[in-house]
Amino acid sequence: MSMTNTAELNRLAARYPHVLERSLWQRFRVPISVGLLVVYLSFSWWFFAFGKTISEANWGIAGNYLADWVSFEIRPDFEIAADGAISIVYSRFDPIGPNPNPDWINAQRKNMTRTVAADAATQSAAAPAAKAPSAFSFMPKPADGAAAAIAAPATPSTVTEEVITQATVTLGSAAHVEITPDRVTLVRRGESIDLSLDHAGDTVTLNGAKPDWVDQRSAGGRVVAYFGFAGWVEVSADRVRIRKRFLGWENFVFDTNSPFFNMPISKLTDTIVSGDRIDPKMSNLALAWNNFLYNASWQHLDVWTKLLQTIVMAFVGTLFAMLVAFPLSFIAARNITRNRPVNQVTKRLFDFLRSVDMLIWALFFTRAFGPGPLAGISAIFFTDTGTLGKLYSEALENIDDKQREGVKSVGAPAIAVQRYGVVPQVLPVFASQALYFWESNTRSATIIGAVGAGGIGLKLWEAMRTNSDWENVAYMVLLILLVVFVFDAISNSLRSRLMGTKH
Repeated sequence: MSMTNTAELNRLAARYPHVLERSLWQRFRVPISVGLLVVYLSFSWWFFAFGKTISEANWGIAGNYLADWVSFEIRPDFEIAADGAISIVYSRFDPIGPNPNPDWINAQRKNMTRTVAADAATQSAAAPAAKAPSAFSFMPKPADGAAAAIAAPATPSTVTEEVITQATVTLGSAAHVEITPDRVTLVRRGESIDLSLDHAGDTVTLNGAKPDWVDQRSAGGRVVAYFGFAGWVEVSADRVRIRKRFLGWENFVFDTNSPFFNMPISKLTDTIVSGDRIDPKMSNLALAWNNFLYNASWQHLDVWTKLLQTIVMAFVGTLFAMLVAFPLSFIAARNITRNRPVNQVTKRLFDFLRSVDMLIWALFFTRAFGPGPLAGISAIFFTDTGTLGKLYSEALENIDDKQREGVKSVGAPAIAVQRYGVVPQVLPVFASQALYFWESNTRSATIIGAVGAGGIGLKLWEAMRTNSDWENVAYMVLLILLVVFVFDAISNSLRSRLMGTKH
């Protein structure tokens, strides 16, 4: 049988050679496609300079940014005076709280007699007062003795006080920093680097070879040492800035101003349940909840409010777009409205609305209405009206006309024909697409919020701009992801029910 088929094929090939002959593309389409793909990828690699970009990328900084998402820093500054006295200064919003005395700083102290300069603020305030009053002044002229007292500079005073003379800061199990008035020693994994401080010349001298984890861009300039996840240190002639990193989110529940700050769980529970009222105006439970919501570091209530604003913004914008696109799609559908000019005008309107990106619409409406959710709702409404209108009109053009003709055959009016012959066919599709856009706009509303359209996007952008609150960024990103996951599950479930399928 197979020999007969082969012979028959050979006879057909001899009689009609042009029919069975394979074209060049059919014979070599696979190698040609692979070759074109290789050429395209090679051109893209060269045109966008991927190799150079990857080789010159600072992966250390990228790693630090990722670490900042899941960690926080405590930032003590060691101020070194000219007389050798060392003082520790914490930033105003440092997460360590009042009266800091961390166990990872070991400071040696002694009494020192020092000459303290006059207060700069007092001198600056006294200087203008010492000037001769203007002839046009309405203020009374001070007496000569008072003027002399004001003009006399404040004299330095000599005091005896306890100061730090040496400090050791532990950054990790294999890293620490030793600080003295004229020398700083950096130790990392057994490797020790010695730095000499010259207060008069305002220089830092690195003694010995410079390892790759130490950076000094100019001779005598400041030195920055990186200790991996443990943190980093910046050394100047009169200051040593320590940045020690800890895993976790600092003060997430209560900030340093709360009476519950740093309170153990057992004591916190006892205080809330049976302790004496801290604030006579409210219970300890209400006070704790209030302190949590108005946490100055995390601003939970404000973040949740902005997130709810984003959700409402996406819902209202999508709802209005669906309500407007629904009737317009019947006008755009050629088989529903048999008027070609009207069809084309409506379709071009859809093209215009969806061709302008949602972000551009958000910028436009932010200028028109000012920052706020109204600009975001308008941007979503305009963009989705065009997109949903196009999808709805295409769905209408692909309906089964038999059902519509059946309703029309019984003498039903035009509106009844659309209501009973068309809408039941397309309603599940319309609702499914609207639900998908609602879910998608929850994400899009975050992006347009960053340009001033309100919602959590603006707050996220503000946190990113500080370049220091990346743990707050991570917190908001996780909330956004949680909302997207929930809305995705709800949308999928509703679409499955509408379309009559199970997932």
